[in-house]
Amino acid sequence: MPINPRIVLLGAGRVAGQLGPALARAGYPIVAVWSRQAASAAALAAPLGAVALSGPAPDLTQAPAADLYLLAVPDDAAPQVLAAARWPAGALVAHTSGTLPLALFEARPELRGGVFYPLQTFSPGRAIAWPAVPLLLEAADADGLATLTAVASSLSQRVLPVATAQRRQLHVAAVFASNFTNHLLGLADALLTEAHLPAGLLTPLVRETVDKALHHPPFTVQTGPAIRHDAATIAAHTAALAAHPRWQALYAQLTASIQATAAETNSAQPQV
Repeated sequence: MPINPRIVLLGAGRVAGQLGPALARAGYPIVAVWSRQAASAAALAAPLGAVALSGPAPDLTQAPAADLYLLAVPDDAAPQVLAAARWPAGALVAHTSGTLPLALFEARPELRGGVFYPLQTFSPGRAIAWPAVPLLLEAADADGLATLTAVASSLSQRVLPVATAQRRQLHVAAVFASNFTNHLLGLADALLTEAHLPAGLLTPLVRETVDKALHHPPFTVQTGPAIRHDAATIAAHTAALAAHPRWQALYAQLTASIQATAAETNSAQPQV
């Protein structure tokens, strides 16, 4: 393995847009960036000093030589890009998905497949504290895993091998913890806006809730009308959401889930 493996980024979206500069700062030459959109490839490649490639399918046999190809495209596009691209024989190619299996590479046996999954949410304009981001790795061979581990360890202090089945379960958990939580915060913000109240009123509550959940098993610190079986408050909330039947249904589903989970937890505890 070279001391500083040369890297090609396939994709120029949110993940590649954060990963490319971070790898460059860590000393890894980004030799090329490919995207279907020429403007996107050029915008990411230019500050990295990389060659910009574009088109419906990358011909990487004509690109600058590289030691690692990171496939940072949306999950639904990864199989098509993997199949359509022309790859150098024996290339180490790792996708960055939380859900796609390592078995994705079985259709291209001439490649050395791997996974380089950063467990983080990426948004434009947001700086990422890479040392704290878990980087979850998987590879078809020991040499490939060693290369991925070396690269990952230059970015993060939390690098570990995780098999496909575990990673898929982790990704579901991440959707609950991040994406669904963000959606619920969005609903809360909308309700405050309707009441002509500032969203910042919820900030101390949200921070305390998250802090508790990070320091205790979350189910054990559940609060609110659902866990108390406060029927009068639940009915009042349901009525307040009459103008938003979709949110009203979600409120009912979450209330039922909290109550059912509490009942299951209590029944599982040993009786004294």
